Amino acid sequence: MDLIYSQLREFPLMSLFIALALGYVVGEIKLGKFQIGGIAGTLIVAVFIGQIGGIAIAGDVKSIFFTLFIFMVGYNGGPQFFASLNPRALKKLFAAISMTVLGLLTVLGVAILAGLDKGLAAGLAAGGLTQSAIIGTAGNAIDKLGLAHGVAETLKTNVAVGYSVTYIFGSIGPILMVIILPLIYKWNLKDEGAKLAEKLGGGSRQLTEGQFMPLNRFSTRDFIVSESSRYLNMNVKEFEEKIEGDLVVEEIIRDGISLELTLSTVIEKDDRVAVSGLVNDFAKLGDALGKEIGEFDKSSALIIEHRRIVLTNKNLDGLSLQEIHDKSTKKERHGVFIAKISRNLKPLETLPGTLVHVGDEITLVGKPEEINRVSKLLGYNSPLPSVTTFAILGLGMALGFLIGEISFKIAGTSVSLGSGLGCLVTGLTFGYLRTKHRKLGGINSGAANFLQSFGLAVFVGVVGINAGEPALNAIKEHGITLLLLGVVVTMIPQIVQFLINYYILKIKNPVQALAVLTGSRSGNPGFAVLLEKTGNSSGTPDFTMTYAVANIFLTLWGPIIVALIPMVN
Repeated sequence: MDLIYSQLREFPLMSLFIALALGYVVGEIKLGKFQIGGIAGTLIVAVFIGQIGGIAIAGDVKSIFFTLFIFMVGYNGGPQFFASLNPRALKKLFAAISMTVLGLLTVLGVAILAGLDKGLAAGLAAGGLTQSAIIGTAGNAIDKLGLAHGVAETLKTNVAVGYSVTYIFGSIGPILMVIILPLIYKWNLKDEGAKLAEKLGGGSRQLTEGQFMPLNRFSTRDFIVSESSRYLNMNVKEFEEKIEGDLVVEEIIRDGISLELTLSTVIEKDDRVAVSGLVNDFAKLGDALGKEIGEFDKSSALIIEHRRIVLTNKNLDGLSLQEIHDKSTKKERHGVFIAKISRNLKPLETLPGTLVHVGDEITLVGKPEEINRVSKLLGYNSPLPSVTTFAILGLGMALGFLIGEISFKIAGTSVSLGSGLGCLVTGLTFGYLRTKHRKLGGINSGAANFLQSFGLAVFVGVVGINAGEPALNAIKEHGITLLLLGVVVTMIPQIVQFLINYYILKIKNPVQALAVLTGSRSGNPGFAVLLEKTGNSSGTPDFTMTYAVANIFLTLWGPIIVALIPMVN
């Protein structure tokens, strides 16, 4: 065991990844319907590993992964966040402010009753309310008191002690609310998340990985030309003019060879003909061409492409799909079909009466050379969703750190916004801008989701490992009382505020109720568990707006607590 301990101390990052691995294993364990999930599991395992002692992971590691997490939270939820800024959001903002005030009152009440000094009370707030910035603001406030050097240093040490004792449960508390409340109210967060995502998506069905809608607007079908076909011995041009609708011949395979297709190519008996078009038009074709087959032919060289185009042609702005169809000639639209339309990342129904507007993203389907011809008439190619524009990621993070340096004075104490709030702001902004200016590029959705999940997992792992030994030592020195007071500070405001939110403010949607609760408590691990259990980011708009309010107000409580808690002899 000594060999293992020495290796973990020598390679602290190995300890971190062991905590991640074992934490997610622990998180998968189910006790009935109770399951803590990978984030909480990582935190618990990390605390146990931290008891080895001597394992220290640089604070910069925690900071960079936390800011990556919070930037991606904003980036993924930016479009929905700005769409939710309306009068209906006022009650959620009120809920956030109310939660922070409840937290302050609870800290002041239990600290005065228990006779805690200014330092322990501020540390209790920092850990129990999981707002690390309070350590800094409270320390600055203590320096402003004009106390003897030794007294001031003792109080500042006690801030760190109170924080280390109470932070672990402060992080777990919101997680427990996300886990326990659905059991009490019998909520299925997976189903509720899907319903909310569908609602936020403008009514479009939200699919999980592996699911797809089996019905398509566009299709390509293969036919073996029969001897009795009415189109026998017609050339491609005659066939396409004869058939009703916009069906086009994509490929003809004869004697196992894909022909070089032209408008003058003649359709012969036993040819294998690939025809593309809107599904509705195939009903007009019926079996008049021949027998339809569905097997893949290895001799086929046909390639069809889906390409997303951002509409910039003002002549088409406000027209319906039917009007665009009627205004264009068959030659102009030949071989190209509209498969999907989305607006502000929200898919629209693709019907004849659907209106398109400049800025809409239109998915065209057809042969690449045909799409090249038509796309020039519509707008520009939208950046591929599989590509990450690192300029966006780098600039967003850099600006976030810069915004975090903004500070202001309260009661003579300088209070900065912090990199977390700064990166949340830039994440929201860049996430919103990608819906308005596609040429800016974006971040691959899979990469964004990974950075969001991995960033927070690393953050809580570092917190757990670094706090493990100091927390145990502090508990030995100050007893279990401080830990229990932390439990009170963590849980009472959440319970009271949830009841207010649910029964008075009428925030009834389960996902939104929990998102508001975790955001108002600056409860990042709790929100991560909510994301994990819903399987989507439908709660992000409510979390982000309340999280921003909570960060600002909770940070301000440091100097106020130092000012209001009496000196203890």
